[in-house]
Amino acid sequence: MGYLGFFFASSSKRVSNFFVSRLPAVVDTGSVRRVSLFLNPPCSRQTQTTTTNDVQSDLTTLYAPKKPVARQPKPPSVPVPMEIVMTILESAYEDENVRAYNALLQNCALVCKDWSFAAQKLLFRNVTLTTQTAYIAFQGAVDRATPRGRQLGDTVVRMKVVLDQNQPYRLSHKSFARAVSLCPNLYELDVALYGEGAPGLDIIGAPDASRMKRSAPSFDERTLAILRSGPQIKALQFCNWSDNSSSLLQLLDVWPSLSSLDVSGTTPQLENDTAVPFPCALRELRTNFQVSPTVEFMRWLLYNSTGSLRVLDLAREPSPDMLEYLVTEHGATLESLSLPTCGTHEGAAAVRKCASLRELQIEGAWASPMLYRTLPGGLQHLAFGVDSDTALQPVVEAIRRSEDLRVVTMHIWHSGEKHPQLNDVKIACARQGVELRLTKDVPAFRAITRGDPVPTASYPRTRSLDNLLYMASCAATTH
Repeated sequence: MGYLGFFFASSSKRVSNFFVSRLPAVVDTGSVRRVSLFLNPPCSRQTQTTTTNDVQSDLTTLYAPKKPVARQPKPPSVPVPMEIVMTILESAYEDENVRAYNALLQNCALVCKDWSFAAQKLLFRNVTLTTQTAYIAFQGAVDRATPRGRQLGDTVVRMKVVLDQNQPYRLSHKSFARAVSLCPNLYELDVALYGEGAPGLDIIGAPDASRMKRSAPSFDERTLAILRSGPQIKALQFCNWSDNSSSLLQLLDVWPSLSSLDVSGTTPQLENDTAVPFPCALRELRTNFQVSPTVEFMRWLLYNSTGSLRVLDLAREPSPDMLEYLVTEHGATLESLSLPTCGTHEGAAAVRKCASLRELQIEGAWASPMLYRTLPGGLQHLAFGVDSDTALQPVVEAIRRSEDLRVVTMHIWHSGEKHPQLNDVKIACARQGVELRLTKDVPAFRAITRGDPVPTASYPRTRSLDNLLYMASCAATTH
């Protein structure tokens, strides 16, 4: 660097003033600008940018540094007590729509580990087994060798099994018996038996008569021994769609503890007239045989039920001799009677013998007017069918006359909604404070008029969570 460069770099401001002070008085303006630019050259673009950035950076130092934000620790999560969880899940119980309730429980089982076990315990109260694959999964879930398996097995109160000889992966008889033995608190068992049809002839929706001609094997001694070693159930439903008439008798011999029996399908046949009477004292009996059983069979079945039978439900029209026997032997203690029809004076006279009736159900649309004129005074539930020709005036008078009637259930048959006296029934129920229930569906009518197989003090019977809890407690106290 030359002398002038060093000089200008070290003291540019002093040199500039020196030269300006010695300039002539009259100086060309352009010359002065050129000298000034020479002495004070403009900064480069890079220098300007750097200076600007430095100034901005310096300005930030005028503010106090921000204080760090103190984050509050999250409070520890408190799990919901299982008692509350069970109460919530049980409050959603709806027996009339079991599928929807089970779907809810399956979703709740995915919430967390604790909810999973609570939901599973409720799911296992009602178990359905239709195939061998389902049994294998169930056997693993209720394995008595594990604490969880024992708890789930102890939860089962109801079980439904299907023994269908036409299924390729059908549930075997021994697997059915083992499944029952794994549930020590089982209260109600529902068994459906289907015979094996000829190849290519198993037609869905075939008439009942042809379905009952299909063969099905009887239970062997090993299966019966496993069943006897299991729980002593209280309620049995057996639907037999095969030609085997001895299967029901085999099962009845296994459980002398039965108090509720619901049988349908093939009519059982006694091996001989000297058979030992059925030992159970039944409280409830429902029959729906395709062929009416003999009076001798009913005597054998109800021999020890005199004084204990409270509920009698006959889905098929009984013969006059059968109805006369039933009301003569058991009418004094009957509290609920269900008949398909009651259009004769003999039928009305038979009902009159049941002086303790609290519930009367006539599914058909025609009943003798004499029946409603002589209803028992303590009747609480009246259920009947209505079509355009049903005589409703005796019904209206019976509703007005009754003091204990609580519920009236009507099944509206074809053209029944146009009955001219239907509104009179509604008005009579409203004035007496009687609940009126209407339905146009036969299965719905049967469902709402049949309750759980438990003792009851009032009618109509219901299907409720309290009844389910009663079943569980009743089974547990028998051990």
